Amino acid sequence: MDAFDDLPLLRAFIGVVESGSISAGARRMKIPQPTLSRYLRTLEDRSGAALLRRDTRRMSLTETGHRLLADARAMLSLAEDAKQRLSRDQKTLNGHLRLFSTIDSGQFTVSRLVSSFLQASPNVTAELAFTNRPSHMIEEGCDVGILPGRLMDESVVARPAGHIVLYLVASPVLLKSRPAVKRLEDLACWPWVGLSGIQFWDSHKVTLFDSKGAEQAMETSPVLLSEGVTSIRETVRSGLGVAVKFPEIPIGNQLCDRLVEEFLCVS
Repeated sequence: MDAFDDLPLLRAFIGVVESGSISAGARRMKIPQPTLSRYLRTLEDRSGAALLRRDTRRMSLTETGHRLLADARAMLSLAEDAKQRLSRDQKTLNGHLRLFSTIDSGQFTVSRLVSSFLQASPNVTAELAFTNRPSHMIEEGCDVGILPGRLMDESVVARPAGHIVLYLVASPVLLKSRPAVKRLEDLACWPWVGLSGIQFWDSHKVTLFDSKGAEQAMETSPVLLSEGVTSIRETVRSGLGVAVKFPEIPIGNQLCDRLVEEFLCVS
C-alpha cells in the first residue's frame, strides 16, 4: 500500500498540520493522541520519507510533506465533491428515460402519467414510444414499459401499477337488430370484435359479471381482431359486433355491469 490508499491517514495528516501539533490535532479530530501518532508514522512509512520536522518547540513540514499536503487536500476535496454529488443523485431524479406503452392506453392514460411525472421531476427527460408488441421494445433497450394485460416474458421484472375495469358494449344499431339479451349465454352467438395480441385479455373467451355479481365464462368467435382500441371503438359504433372496451370513451349501451379487472403492469 502507498500513501494515497487510505483517506483517513491523509485526513489525520492534514488535521495535524492545520492544528499545529499532534496533541491539538487529536483534540480537534476527537481521537486519542497515540492513535493519531500511529496514523502519522504509518503515513510516513508508506511515503518513504519524513513528512514533519518536530522538536520541543515547534513542528514544520519537510519538502515531501509540503507536496503530500497539497495532494492530500486535492484528493479529499474531490472525494467530498463526489460524496455530495452522489447524495444529490439519490435525492433528486435526473437523466433520460426511454418508455413504451401500448398504442391506445399510451396515448391517453400513460401520456398523462408521464406528463405528471416529468412535471414533478424537472431534471428528467423522456421518450415515449407506442407499440402493441412490447418484446421488440425490450430488445431495443427501452428502460420501462407500462402495459395492460398479462406478463408473457418471465425474465422481465414487473410490478402492478394499477388496474383497469373493462366493460362489454355494443352500439344501438346492433342492439335493435338482435333479440333482447335475457341471459349472458345469449351473447355467445352475437358477432364479436376483439383485441389481438397474446399479452392482452383473451378475445376468444371472456368472463362476465351480471348486475348481481354472478360470474360466467363464455367462448366467442370474433369476426374481427384489431391491434387498436380506437379501431375497435369505430367498428363497434358502426354496428359490426360486441366488444370489450374501456369505459373512458362511451360507444353505446353496456350489456353487463363489468368484466374481470385486468392489471396494468410495469415491465
